[in-house]
Amino acid sequence: MRAAAGLLLLALSACSGGQGGNAQAPQDLESAAIERGLVRDPDHGDLTGLYARDTDRICITRTGSTYRIGAFVDYGDRITCSGAGTVERDGETLRIALGDGGCSFDAQYDGDRIKFPGVLPDACKPLCARRASFTGLEVTRLSESGAEAAAMRDSSGRRLCGE
Repeated sequence: MRAAAGLLLLALSACSGGQGGNAQAPQDLESAAIERGLVRDPDHGDLTGLYARDTDRICITRTGSTYRIGAFVDYGDRITCSGAGTVERDGETLRIALGDGGCSFDAQYDGDRIKFPGVLPDACKPLCARRASFTGLEVTRLSESGAEAAAMRDSSGRRLCGE
């Protein structure tokens, strides 16, 4: 009995996490997930693709060093928003400019999701019909295909990211 207790104490002391030569600072969960490829690194990678949630869509295509963006929301009964423009990336922030009337704002990007802010400039209102709004639009990446993104159309048949 005494021998078994001694072996148990010896086993527990080996697992106690004493001072080992491999001690490293703990890593936060997001960094560990990015390192293991479980989550996209929002600071790297291409934005190109098709993003969606329900009937809300965003397309992003790349032309040289610039990105083109198109956004479309459809609530039915011709209550829609549609706009095309440019997007620049700065880490997890996307600087978006839609249309020609000064609809510019920053959106959040985590590598797979794009989230528009809860308050947008008044210059974005002309891009929407009736009660529709781009406010709070949140979409998730469906495809990394530039061809699929370029093919996206709004309810009028206009290609938002294609030529």
